Amino acid sequence: MGRAPRSQRRRFGRGEVLVPPPPPPVQPLQECLESLRSKWRREGSLAALWQDWPQLAGRPLADHCRPLNLSHGVLTVGARHPQWRQALQYSKPQLLAAVRSAGHAVRDLRIQQHHPSPTAELETEDSVWARHPSRIDVHGMAVCPCCDSPAPAGEMALWGHCGFCRRLKLSELKGSPQQETIQSLNNAPDGETSTSA
Repeated sequence: MGRAPRSQRRRFGRGEVLVPPPPPPVQPLQECLESLRSKWRREGSLAALWQDWPQLAGRPLADHCRPLNLSHGVLTVGARHPQWRQALQYSKPQLLAAVRSAGHAVRDLRIQQHHPSPTAELETEDSVWARHPSRIDVHGMAVCPCCDSPAPAGEMALWGHCGFCRRLKLSELKGSPQQETIQSLNNAPDGETSTSA
């Protein structure tokens, strides 16, 4: 039976107690990321190639060509236009040497025509807001004359303004002699008004 190293043993009474080994020293984040990159390169990861592609291919080629697949050491690179495909063909030996010298496990380079799907244009905030359900006149929306906000047509027909403006007006009238009249109007059924003596 093996014995634990002295650094992991503590005396306790007549015997010894095992303690866990000290944790490894903390590494800076940069070193952790660099070890991850080198591991990606050794294992032949396409993510590492994507990350290094602008430096490996150079700015002109990197803008118009990109790595598409890495399988069994064969890197497939796609070019957007036949002229860029031809440029890749001419620079294939230099590109392959650059990829290998960067530590990527690539044994051959295959070049093909690639037509990337067009990226969708992002909508502006104004266009999204214009189509927002609260802005569309689907349920009989109208505009409040007091605050120029969209309001349900039922509120507009009942009070002549939106519910928020109605609340503000009622809070302004609170405590005035007209409060009883307002309460009787709110409690009256539709179409009927009660008279107070």
